[in-house]
Amino acid sequence: MSRKRAKNGIRVGFIALGCPKAVVDSERMLALIGRAGFLIVAEPTQADVIVVNTCGFIAPATAESLEAIGWALELKRKGYVQKVIAAGCLPERIGDKLLGEAKGIDGVVGLGYRDDIAEVIKDVLKSDRPKVYVGGDDGIFDDTERLLIGPRHRAYLRVSEGCNHRCSFCTIPAIRGRFRSKRPEDVIAEAEELVSAGVAELNIIGQDTASYGRDSGVRDGLVRLIDKLERIDGLSWVRLLYLYPEAITDDLIDAVAESNKVVHYFDIPIQHINDEILGAMRRAGRKQDIIGLIEKVRRAMPDVVLRTTVMAGFPSESDKQFAELLEFVADARFDCLGCFRYQAEAGTDAARMSGQIPESVKRQRCEAVMLAQQRIAFEKNNERIGEVLNCLVDSVEGPILQREAKWTPDEAGNGRGRFYGQAADIDGVCIIRDCRSMPGEFVEVEVIEAQGYDLIVKEILS
Repeated sequence: MSRKRAKNGIRVGFIALGCPKAVVDSERMLALIGRAGFLIVAEPTQADVIVVNTCGFIAPATAESLEAIGWALELKRKGYVQKVIAAGCLPERIGDKLLGEAKGIDGVVGLGYRDDIAEVIKDVLKSDRPKVYVGGDDGIFDDTERLLIGPRHRAYLRVSEGCNHRCSFCTIPAIRGRFRSKRPEDVIAEAEELVSAGVAELNIIGQDTASYGRDSGVRDGLVRLIDKLERIDGLSWVRLLYLYPEAITDDLIDAVAESNKVVHYFDIPIQHINDEILGAMRRAGRKQDIIGLIEKVRRAMPDVVLRTTVMAGFPSESDKQFAELLEFVADARFDCLGCFRYQAEAGTDAARMSGQIPESVKRQRCEAVMLAQQRIAFEKNNERIGEVLNCLVDSVEGPILQREAKWTPDEAGNGRGRFYGQAADIDGVCIIRDCRSMPGEFVEVEVIEAQGYDLIVKEILS
C-alpha cells in the first residue's frame, strides 16, 4: 500500500518514550521538525517517516523501545510509511548495533545529533541504505523553543546533563556523559520562555539536580537558581526532582523552606539503606547520613512530602539486608516510594558481580516493599480527609464553559489535578468532583475521600 508523499511537505510521525529528560528531547525535536516545515501527524499510518525517541536505561525500557520500533517497522513493511528512525538513549548506548537488533531500520540517531533531526530526516528519506549518526557533541543542550507534548500549564526545565557519579548498577554516565550544568542565564531564559507561553509549574530535572553548578566551582548553584526563579512573574510552582542525597546542603533545605514558589516536595532517590549494599552500589552516603537528612528536611518543613526510590535484589543482598531495607521503609514513612527490581545491565560493574539474585526472589522482595509502602500511602491519604489544599487543575472531563459562564451541577465535569505533594505522571492525583475550574487554574479544594493513592476532593466555592 505505497503512497506518494504529501504535496504540502514531509509528514512525520513521532513516538516519545522514556524519562522526563527524554521528554524534553522529544519536545525539542518536535519543534525543530515543525520549524523545518514538516507536518507532524497524529496518525502514524499517515506519515512518510516515523521517529521513535527511545530509552535504553534498563532492560525493560530497552524492550519497550524495541517493541515500538518493531511496530513502526511493521507499518513500513505494510507500505504505510517509507522510513523508520530510532533516536535518543538506545542509539547512544548501542550505536550501529541497533541495525541488527531492529532489522529494516533506516536511521540511528544518538543524543549528540538531536538538534540535527530535520536534516537527518531529509538524508534518510533520500538514502537507500541505513544511516547512523552517533558520537556527536558532548556539550550542553539548548532546550528552548520546544513543542510541549503535555498540558500547556506545566513543563520540565532541565538544568544539567550527564552524571559524574559512578553507581555500579547505572548506565547513565555511559549514555549521557559527564555532568554538565547549563549556564544560569540560559536556564532562566528558558524558564521565562515557558512561563510566557502559559506554564505555571516548572519541574526542575537533571541526572543530579542538587549538584547544579558544581562543575563550575559553585557549591550551591541550585540555591542561586531558586532565587532567580522566585523573580519570574507568572510562575506559581517550582518542583525539584532527582536530588542526589549527598548533594543536598543545609542551604538548599533552607532555600526551599523559605521559598514562595518552590513546593515542599523532596525527591531523594536513596536506592538502599544497608551500608554494605550502599557500598557495593558505590553510593556516597550511608544509613546514618540518609536518616539524618530525612530528619533535617522534616524539621525544616513539617509539611514536606518526601519521595524516594529503592532497589530490591542487588547482587549478594541477603535476607537480613533486605529485612533492614523493609524495616526502614516502614519506619521512615515516605509519602511516595517506588521500588525497582535490580537489572543486570551490560557494561556495568554490578552485572559482573557474584551473588546475582534469582528473578523470583527479586520480584518477591519488590512486592514486599511496595505492599509496605502501600499501607503507609493509604494511611497518609486517609489522614488528609477534611484538609483544605491548593490544587492545580490538569484536565476536566465533560462540558468546558467560558470563564464568565454560570456553572450548574449538571454542567460541571470531573477534573484531575494535583496539590503540591503530587508530581505529575509519578504520584497520585486529586480527582475533583464537579470541577468548575479550567485546566491550568489553581483552586482551593477540600479532601472528602481517599481512594487508594488518589484523593477525592471538592471545590470550595466562594
